[in-house]
Amino acid sequence: MRLDTRDLTKKAAQDLEKAKHAIALTGAGISTESGIPDFRGPSGIWTKDPEAEKRAYQRYERFLEDPKGYWEERLSAPALLGDLDKAKPNPGHCALAELENMGILKCLITQNIDGLHEKAGSRNLIEYHGSYLKLRCTKCGSRSPIKEMDLEKLKEEEKLPPLCKCGGVIKSDVVHFGEPIPVDGARNSQEQAWKCDLMLICGTSAAVYPFAQLPRLAKKHLIEKEIKTESGLYVVKQVPFTTIIEVNAEPTPLTEAGISDYLIQGKTGEILPQIVDELVKSPISPPLAGGD
Repeated sequence: MRLDTRDLTKKAAQDLEKAKHAIALTGAGISTESGIPDFRGPSGIWTKDPEAEKRAYQRYERFLEDPKGYWEERLSAPALLGDLDKAKPNPGHCALAELENMGILKCLITQNIDGLHEKAGSRNLIEYHGSYLKLRCTKCGSRSPIKEMDLEKLKEEEKLPPLCKCGGVIKSDVVHFGEPIPVDGARNSQEQAWKCDLMLICGTSAAVYPFAQLPRLAKKHLIEKEIKTESGLYVVKQVPFTTIIEVNAEPTPLTEAGISDYLIQGKTGEILPQIVDELVKSPISPPLAGGD
């Protein structure tokens, strides 16, 4: 029997309630509902402007060759994703923050650079591709809020590129094409993917690597479980440790390859609040915030 969206939403709530270490992964699909364009969709930035994609692939090399020129271009060019300062979290972002507040969601790993999960109140957050709200030193790896540095003044005073206290060159925290994922984010994400017993994947095509490897890593975590056969005998089999749930508008490679256990098809801003509502109605109280 095929379950409908309502039944799958209830099942997701039940699975989350049973989980001891649930995490979430998010991608551009959750932010498009806040009016932020994606890159490769039908109306994506690069779909409309292929030259913009070419420039994006050259940005990190530009930084390495000429940090000053990189910053001058960045400060003079229009923002690729529009005015992110005006963007607001949508119900999907808020639902994930509420799941964390309820003590159910232990960590959120996002591909998005828009800072909306932080604005929504998510605290245990790994921004896999960085954040437009932050700067990062390429030498010591330290991060700081972008508002703490007057970049325009540095430009006027011919003091670009900005430098860290350690002497390293500072760049945007956003990870460009060809740039390695920062070690701390990559390591922590892999640890969370291996540790989790439930992974909620929201609004991502699961096509951009190495981020897309995280669900596959979780799927490889097997445990031994005693299973009753049709003959009534019990046998010990290796089964996946992690339940993987997708909330996506369309099936993804994870769906097609059987990496996810089930797909709830629809908008994250509609499905995720419904899951929270099911948990709130549940007769079993969720664990205290901060529990593990």
